[in-house]
Amino acid sequence: MSNPNRFSIINPNKSPFFYGYVVLFIGSIGVLASIPGQTVGVSVFTDPVKDALGLSRNQFSNAYMIGTLLSAFFVSRAGVLFDRYGARYVAFFAAAFLGISLLLFSISVDISEGVKSLTDVDSWVIPFMLITILFFFIRFCGQGVLTMASRNMVMIWFDKNRGKVNSISSIAVSLGFSSSPILIDKLIDNHGWEVSWQILAVCLFIFSLCILQFYRNRPEDFNLIPDGYVKKTKAIEIEKVETNITLKEAKKTRAFWMFGLTLAFNSFFITGFTFHVVSIFGSQGYTKLQAIAIFLPISIIAISVSTLCNILSDYIQHKIYLYIMLTSGVIASLGLLFLSHPIGVYYLIIGLGVFGGLFAVVNAVTWPRFYGRKYLGAITGKVMSFLVIASAIAPSLFSYCFTTFGTYSYISYITLAFLVFLVIASIKIKRPQ
Repeated sequence: MSNPNRFSIINPNKSPFFYGYVVLFIGSIGVLASIPGQTVGVSVFTDPVKDALGLSRNQFSNAYMIGTLLSAFFVSRAGVLFDRYGARYVAFFAAAFLGISLLLFSISVDISEGVKSLTDVDSWVIPFMLITILFFFIRFCGQGVLTMASRNMVMIWFDKNRGKVNSISSIAVSLGFSSSPILIDKLIDNHGWEVSWQILAVCLFIFSLCILQFYRNRPEDFNLIPDGYVKKTKAIEIEKVETNITLKEAKKTRAFWMFGLTLAFNSFFITGFTFHVVSIFGSQGYTKLQAIAIFLPISIIAISVSTLCNILSDYIQHKIYLYIMLTSGVIASLGLLFLSHPIGVYYLIIGLGVFGGLFAVVNAVTWPRFYGRKYLGAITGKVMSFLVIASAIAPSLFSYCFTTFGTYSYISYITLAFLVFLVIASIKIKRPQ
């Protein structure tokens, strides 16, 4: 881009320290800003919103599924736009449109009743179609684009220290995600779900302005290289030569599919679990507060695992992480299957904690490590579409399992079968470079 500092008064070249650390800080906040579009942010609104709109649990879950599936078709394109225009503009528009979507969500009941009055049709189809469209926007902008752009930007500014800085980011993100259901629930209790979404929208508008000021696409735009060394013309030959693999080439490797599908499994399981967490624990006699409280121990384990494995990721083979993730998925699935027994809760906490901690490592560090930085947007955009599709299917599948069989535990048979397939297919995995 001709002017990488356009619309901003912040100049990375004049920073008294490596500007990548500013990118690390603001990029981590960017991932946290996506919470209203993440399942962990939506799940707390599920019961009050569906009741206000007059929708059943299955109808609400199906709207979430359709809206999320539609967003998956566009998120890959957003990855290409990331490679072309950089994180700054892509994240700015994602945050702004996410805020607008939340404002519309806050008046969704009024919009629904208005449409019913104009059309003289009193049917559940109208609120269903309305929130399907709104779910598309918040999932595309929040879970998809804002998360991808913010995380990739941080990874582009670092190379040798990529794992170490991601450990810092992962701690902040894990704490934010784990505490957000409790904070949002308190916000809803104090102000109602409509005003709560409006408050979150205002915060996103303010943050979108911060994006223009502090987000920067590449260190090379400011005569820097990753990790902060000043770029000298005479010293170019000592710079590390980076191998960049295109998306088309990446899709021919086993590693792309195994890591991508494993991350998608985490997205499926944690989305379905989080979306119905109150109902899942309620079916076993637990209270709403007890259900939400499970995220705290999960986050403690996730932060510990993420911190350690991020640091080690600069030195060990990432396929080891893949095997640990698959094992953790099995433990979590068994936890849901035996949730009626006290040990099932511990299995869920351990499985989801370890899987979540490694998810933060692999989803950020593995892709630039395996495939380079040049086509990172296209590659992570494609992987993000796997995650979005998995997260779209999960709530409805969990919901139908409960309404059909009276329990959520049977979903574990599907997840365990898929994990066995991944374990077998991952035996001969190799690093692409």
